[in-house]
Amino acid sequence: MHFPKRNFDLITLGQILLRLSPPGNERLARSDVFEKNVGGAELNVAVGASLLGLHTGVISRLPSHDIGQYVKATVRSYGVSDDYFIYDRRPDARVGMYFYEYGAYPRKPQVIYDRKNSSFFSLHKDEINPKVYGDTACFHTSGITLALSEELRETTIGAIQKFKEEGAMISFDVNYRGNLWSGETAKETIMRILPYVDIFFCSESTARLTFGKEGTPEKMLKEFTEEFPIKAVFATQRTVHSPKLHSFGSLAYSAEEDRYYYEKPYENIDVVDRIGSGDSYIAGALYGLISSDGDVEKAVKYGNAVSAMKNTIPGDLPQSTLSEIDAVIADHYSTGFHSEMNR
Repeated sequence: MHFPKRNFDLITLGQILLRLSPPGNERLARSDVFEKNVGGAELNVAVGASLLGLHTGVISRLPSHDIGQYVKATVRSYGVSDDYFIYDRRPDARVGMYFYEYGAYPRKPQVIYDRKNSSFFSLHKDEINPKVYGDTACFHTSGITLALSEELRETTIGAIQKFKEEGAMISFDVNYRGNLWSGETAKETIMRILPYVDIFFCSESTARLTFGKEGTPEKMLKEFTEEFPIKAVFATQRTVHSPKLHSFGSLAYSAEEDRYYYEKPYENIDVVDRIGSGDSYIAGALYGLISSDGDVEKAVKYGNAVSAMKNTIPGDLPQSTLSEIDAVIADHYSTGFHSEMNR
């Protein structure tokens, strides 16, 4: 697996959302106060990879008003480039939003979306600066973006094809959401892009339910690479003991090496906020791949560590630097004394 040397290590394309949450364990139906955060699957990936040291950027469409400026300032504060933002100057332009309520056993967390007809939904392929296609080593997007609207679907597929033509590596996360599209439509659409995909992220449950795979997780991952020219496939493995106690690991298969990679899972994570932890896994995995020119073992180590850490951080966006993640990985493999505090 080889990543070309380009100005941007990683560019993502997706909707940026404003998240509103009641503080602590308050209910959405009762709280008069909402904390605002910025998030969105592809932005979360770009932020996590930027904090680890990659040069990243996001293609998205935002309103030019003050909320759009708040989003832009937040993105910039994480070192993520806004060079390829497109601004919507219509008077009724809006940012997509969602409301999130934290869970506490036996009450599950819940999400309410208010994202339709936001500025991103009308992003047309001709609005994307063509310079980006030859400026990028790796391009990443997800099934969420494909599912939002038919126009976005064609815009995204066109972008994937153009990035591929310019020699970029293509990363794709299925990230299936049943409230956005059916499994049948998801499968049909994703089958169109898999011939272009180099790095594929797909959960075990999605492989079974959406793609009709059977057998062990190892068998299912390998089958994707036998059917398409995919170089590496990753599947996260989360055990939910309660809303606030999870264990997390992953499985990866390298088609180039015909080899599987695992590591001991992070057990009994003290979950503060699980939103964005899957995206953080991708950020860590892509950092591992891009920084090493294709080391899948390194990708698994960094993916697991970044995701485990994101579960402990409020908001959508990861917050961990490379030095912190390196320390987490070292501690994960250590069999000696474990200090309970950094000081």
